[in-house]
Parts: sequence; C-alpha cells; structure tokens
Amino acid sequence: MKKTIQALKRRQRRCQGAGSVLCYWWPYALITGNLVLVAFLLLDAPVGSYVTRTPELLESVGETITDLGKSGWIIFATLLIFFEAIAAYRLSGRIKARCQALLVAHLAAYVFFSVALSGLLANLLKRMIGRARPILYDDWTSFGFHSFAGSRFESFPSGHATTAGALMMAMALIAPPYRLLFLVMALWVGFSRVIVGAHYPSDVIAGLALGSGFSVATAIVFSRHGLLFRQRQDGWPVLRRPIPLVMRPNRTNMVFPRRGIPSRPEMAQRAE
Repeated sequence: MKKTIQALKRRQRRCQGAGSVLCYWWPYALITGNLVLVAFLLLDAPVGSYVTRTPELLESVGETITDLGKSGWIIFATLLIFFEAIAAYRLSGRIKARCQALLVAHLAAYVFFSVALSGLLANLLKRMIGRARPILYDDWTSFGFHSFAGSRFESFPSGHATTAGALMMAMALIAPPYRLLFLVMALWVGFSRVIVGAHYPSDVIAGLALGSGFSVATAIVFSRHGLLFRQRQDGWPVLRRPIPLVMRPNRTNMVFPRRGIPSRPEMAQRAE
C-alpha cells in the first residue's frame, strides 16, 4: 500500500499544470438546480397523484428497465474484471499483454469508484433529506420530508438514477463516439423509477446529475495522477489513448487472389 501511494504521488507531480474545470461546474450546477426546482414545483405533484393509476403495460416496461440501475451487479463485475486484469498483468511475460491488462484494470477501477462512491453519497443524502416516496403522496404530498425515517422516506435523490448517471457518464468518457446512446440509456433507466412509482421526476434529475458529475470528478482525479485520463488545456478529462472500439483484421500480410489467378500457395504447390 505504501508503494502504491508513493507511485500515485510521483504520477501527480508529473501531471501537474492542467487547467481548471470551474468553467464547467458553475453552469452544470445552475442548470441542474433549475431543472430540479422546475420538476419539484410543476411535475412532482401530478406524478404523485397518477402513480397509483399507472397502466400495467407501462409499469411492466419500467420494472424491466429499472433493474439496470442496481449498483450491485456493476460493482461485482468491475471488481472481478479488475482482479483478473491484475492477475493477467502479473502472469504475462509479454510487454504488450501487460499494457493491455493494465489498461483493463484502470478502466474497471474507474467505473468501480464512479459507481460505488456516488452510490454511497446518494444513500447518505437520501437518508438525511428524508423525502417521502410517491406511494405516500396521499398522506405527505410531494413536499413531505422526515429525515432518517426508513426506506419510505428516501426518495431524493434516486439511487438507481445516480448509478445510471455515473455508469453512463463513465462510458461516455471512455467511448465518446457513443455518448448520445449512453445519454438515452441513462434517461430511460432513470425515469423508469418514475414509471414504477418509486421516485418523483425531481429525484431522478438530481440522481442523474449527481452520478454523472461524480464520474467526471473521478475522471479528473484519475487524470491528475496520470491514470487512464489526461486533462486538456481547459481541464476537461479525456482518454490518454483512444480505445479501439471496433477490431479490424490486419490485412497487411494477407493474400487476395484475383478471380482466375491462383494465389501464391497454390502456385507453389503446382510448381512442386
């Protein structure tokens, strides 16, 4: 552990001099705050009164999608991948294989910290805030709060939406060409919590914003230690090296015989 901490400190000294990201955080916080406030004042009450009358078909769709927002499977999968990558790094004798294993380990660690730590923060906040869930709308309305009163008063922010926001933002930073797809997936997973009657829209918006912001902050921490990411001049984290998302075969040494013309191996066989 001591050697790991010293190595991280050395990496941090080498990666100093990156720009600040305050120019991104202020607009992000302002937009998020206004979206949560608008949803809280205009959307939560209609959703709370409608939650007991959700059509069965729509509710079944929401229940199918919402399980993707559980953090348990993500944490378990990333830990398994991380330890397998570390084992491959230690056992492999080729430099290229060791570098690939180290890259996979860094990817798994990044997703793990983004999802796990943002989930812990969301669980702490929802217990402290103590907002009543939509199932208690008739008694508490959408303005009911009761701190540390059990799971029925843990609506804000949504834990599933936080996990979805953290995972999809992490994937968007890892694979930028598919960021629009990850955005759509995060919205569907997040708002499936509204469909099943577990959260209000403002809970989901806050959860998505919290998770995605935490993934960006984790990427910035990684970049300042030279792990997986680097910071641009404006401070935004980007991958140190683009990850090949589509594997293409190496055709430099392949033979492409023309129609009617034998290939080199066939010509050698005929000569024999």
